[in-house]
Amino acid sequence: MSSTVVQPTAPASAVAMNRICKRFGALRANDEVSLHVARGSIHGIVGENGAGKSTLMSILYGFYQADSGEIEVEGQPARIRNAHDAIALGIGMVHQHFMLVETFSALDNVLLGAEPSWRLGPTRQRVRRELEALMRDTGLQLKLDAIVETLPVGERRRLEILKALYRGARILILDEPTAVLTPAETETLFATLRQLRERGSTVLLITHKLKEIVALCDRVTVMRAGRVVLDTRTADTTIDGLAEAMVGRRVQLGRREGAAARAGAAPLLSAQNLSWRDEQGVLRLNEVSLALRPGEIVGIAGVSGNGQSELLDVLAGLATPASGSLQLGDQRFEPQRWLTPARARRLRLAHVPEDRHRRGLVLPFGAWESAVLGYHRLARYARRGFARRGAMRDDTAQMMADYDVRPRAPGLRSAKFSGGNQQKLVLAREALHQPQVLLVGQPTRGVDIGAIEFIHGRLRAMRDAGGAVLVVSSELDEILALSDRVIVMNAGRIAGELPIEACSESALGCLMAGVQST
Repeated sequence: MSSTVVQPTAPASAVAMNRICKRFGALRANDEVSLHVARGSIHGIVGENGAGKSTLMSILYGFYQADSGEIEVEGQPARIRNAHDAIALGIGMVHQHFMLVETFSALDNVLLGAEPSWRLGPTRQRVRRELEALMRDTGLQLKLDAIVETLPVGERRRLEILKALYRGARILILDEPTAVLTPAETETLFATLRQLRERGSTVLLITHKLKEIVALCDRVTVMRAGRVVLDTRTADTTIDGLAEAMVGRRVQLGRREGAAARAGAAPLLSAQNLSWRDEQGVLRLNEVSLALRPGEIVGIAGVSGNGQSELLDVLAGLATPASGSLQLGDQRFEPQRWLTPARARRLRLAHVPEDRHRRGLVLPFGAWESAVLGYHRLARYARRGFARRGAMRDDTAQMMADYDVRPRAPGLRSAKFSGGNQQKLVLAREALHQPQVLLVGQPTRGVDIGAIEFIHGRLRAMRDAGGAVLVVSSELDEILALSDRVIVMNAGRIAGELPIEACSESALGCLMAGVQST
């Protein structure tokens, strides 16, 4: 009797996208892209800004229509003309930027757009019961009656996932889900995603954080210039291998030593005993003192919400402290006559804000307009009350060339650039006028690995030219790679300060948690 060898079967596909092409004018965003995602898996999709990964996922969710190619969902041909078609097929998408009504409750955000009838009272009660059962099943716990604007960012992300699952999503697309999360919130999210995988859900994860890909995903697809250049099990690759596939060359993100800070040099900026309360009277900054000297990068580490953002606002002149003082060059400022952003620019202090959309750019403006914000009254850009648009466009074109902003189109709306290119444009604007002090919030949030390398290089160049750079980042790897010394904040106070030689993730983690390391 002959025996029959049974070949192991490949796992069934939740999603199969075959030979997808998509053009925007002359730009070929997706060029014969094929993607196969196994059911009940977590599949990572990575690539530089503009590689085509978000376009591909937007086609899967119905935001765009492919010019050619085929899509299958759970083994069946699918025509996805809009988001309603995607939702009907069991596809949900959680976007990088929150898509929530901040003045509504968590419950009403889930209900919004899915109201089965005009009788909201009984409907709300039924939805509450269903959500409570869903939260028990998935571990996505949150307060349904809480107003969204009062929720921490981790709970807002949880709410968006819950909203997609409530609408029947079996296939979940997550676009940069950890971009605004703390390490603890990220771990909580990962535990939830693993639990969803165990329940049979499929997750497609778009992220720039390669550590997350290796830690979480079963398989990863790398895109570059609109094509798939690598598709492999994560167990068969490394972070360095993924980075090289993304960029097409080896990427250096480790620490690079620069010239030592000028010994004995007077600080370029010195703050003493800064305290600040929010509108509710909560003390957010509590007697904070620091100094920035020529030729150094100082990193501010801490779990989000411990005063780092408020410190940047006070130092940049966007908020006035209740007490304390600031010395900037030969100018001294006290609460009765505090620094303003316009005065800061004249004193050669520049600021790259944490939220580039709300504070760094005007998204409907052309890039050439965003590239001169705050500097538009300089003589180069204005004459007798009239804007010199030619000079503005010329400088923007030069910034784009110097900072590799893609596409190099000064007239393109600011909203049309990818996150990494928006960040490079803001940094180019603030660096153009050669500041002595640069304050940078979250320099590489939502930015691809090639742009991270570029931005880090520019910050080091400012330091090496004799400037002082203050960096606030939620990424400990970034703090350790850039800083010459690190200040840790906890509960609005400085919990400790360490030279970079004494820094480790464990030592900084203890200070961030408010405990002394041993």
